[in-house]
Amino acid sequence: MIDFRYHLVSLIAVFLAVALGIVIGTTQLNGPILADLENQVTDLEQDKRSLEDQTQTLQARLNTSDAFEEAVAPTLVAGSLTQRSVVIIVAGDDVATDTVEEISTLVGAAGGTVTGTVALQPEYSDPATAASLQSYVTGSGLPPGLALPETDDTGQLVGALLAQVLMRPTGISVPAPDTAGLSSVLAGLSALEVLTVESASVTPADYAVLLTAGAFTDEAEERTDTLVDLTVALDAAGSGAVVAGDDAAAAEAGLIGVIRADPETSAAVSTVDNVGSSSGRISTVLALGRESEGTSGKYGTGEDTQPVPPVPAATP
Repeated sequence: MIDFRYHLVSLIAVFLAVALGIVIGTTQLNGPILADLENQVTDLEQDKRSLEDQTQTLQARLNTSDAFEEAVAPTLVAGSLTQRSVVIIVAGDDVATDTVEEISTLVGAAGGTVTGTVALQPEYSDPATAASLQSYVTGSGLPPGLALPETDDTGQLVGALLAQVLMRPTGISVPAPDTAGLSSVLAGLSALEVLTVESASVTPADYAVLLTAGAFTDEAEERTDTLVDLTVALDAAGSGAVVAGDDAAAAEAGLIGVIRADPETSAAVSTVDNVGSSSGRISTVLALGRESEGTSGKYGTGEDTQPVPPVPAATP
């Protein structure tokens, strides 16, 4: 008969054999596994260095391209805005001051004049301020001769008010806005803290450039719709409007994205989604000239866009 000690010794022997096999097998496999891992790490390091080199090369090309575009920009836009005027409206704290200055400089190179800069504050599109804004717009303190739309939509009312005092109408039979009336409206809206005047003065202009950046995160639809109302009103009241911003503004919830998603608005208002680059600023100024011809477009790097508008033919 096989006693218990025999079973115990047999089990111990089996476990020892298994343990010894694991140790021997691991020892044999460690070398190849470790070598394979080291090779993978080496390959990844090489890939990383290669990607870094490609990034540096592409950045150098981008810098060279941007420098070239900046150098030729005055020549490209020359004459496109001769004796025409532009008002700049800044919509958003994220719009760089440099962008405003560079657009102003390029308008001058195109033969045009910037009549002033107005910055919209977040309160302009805030639904919480709608009641006070509507009370001002429909009150008795406005300059005479303004014809506001018959609606209770605050965005449309304020947009129409600003458009009528900021823009010079295209029809020769329509009188130009009164400068005193414009100053009165800007003062009233400044008192409500919905906008600020960023230039020494503001006078009516033929065109409007609305600069934007990013997208709203709270009450986005209502806020964006308010800016769309302003853009449409500016375009209709003058010779044309261009909305220029960054790629975030061209996203679905951004102002440019919302305009481009609406065929009717997109057909009336030109948009530029790379105003932070020299080519984007060139597009912004050239697009103003195209607006005077009744042609609107989508320019930049986004989907279904043109890189830049057609450059006007040189005058012989």
